[in-house]
This record gives sequence, structure tokens and C-alpha cells, in this order.
Amino acid sequence: MMEKYITDERTGLKYELIGDYYLVVGDDEPEEEQRPIGIWGQRHLRYLEEHRRVRYANLLTSGKMNSYLADIDRQAEEMFERIVKQMAEAQGITEQLKAEDQMAWVGAMNSIHSAAEEVAMREVLICIQHK
Repeated sequence: MMEKYITDERTGLKYELIGDYYLVVGDDEPEEEQRPIGIWGQRHLRYLEEHRRVRYANLLTSGKMNSYLADIDRQAEEMFERIVKQMAEAQGITEQLKAEDQMAWVGAMNSIHSAAEEVAMREVLICIQHK
């Protein structure tokens, strides 16, 4: 009977018996936790692929891409929500307006969402470029 695991004393590599062959066992480091990536993370990934190829390659090969994008996504979403809230308050868009004139409220909120999205996207890209 062949052993399930063996270690090459000369190289220090560990092997696992799979079928009839010994294959190198990966590092004992845990795999990066897979966290969900939202629209902001997806957009930043696209930006990295197109404009920051070295940073993209470094994140990808280091195994840190997912956590990096998840953090960017969370930060951008928080910024977006904060901007929407501040803009709505500054323009007097309230729940009372929503109850009285839903169409006006929807139009105003759509406008605010578009403006907040532009601001958040610009800020996320600018801030990340300088890290």
C-alpha cells in the first residue's frame, strides 16, 4: 500500500497520492475568503484591467484581488449612500414629498442617484490611483 502523503527530504515539497500519481500539495495557507463583489468592485476591476495592468497582475497573483475589490465595493457603496442622503437633504427631498407627489420625488431621486454615482465613481478611482 502506498502512503497518502510523502515529503521529499531534499526539496521539502509535500506530495499527495491521487490515483496512481503523487502530486505536489499546495501551501498550507488558507485560500482567500470569497466575498461578494458588487457593481463598484466590478467597475474598479474593469478599470484595473484597462488602465492599471501592473496593479491588476500583482493583486491577481498575490491572491488578494477578491478582498481588495470587496473592500473597494463596500467603501464606494457607503460613499454613494452618504452622498445621496446629503444631496436629498440639501434639496429638500423628503418622505412628505414622496407621499404628496410621487412622480416629483422619483424624478428628483433619480437625478440625485445619477449625480451621486458620478461623484462616487470619480472619488473611488482617484483615491485608489494614489494608493
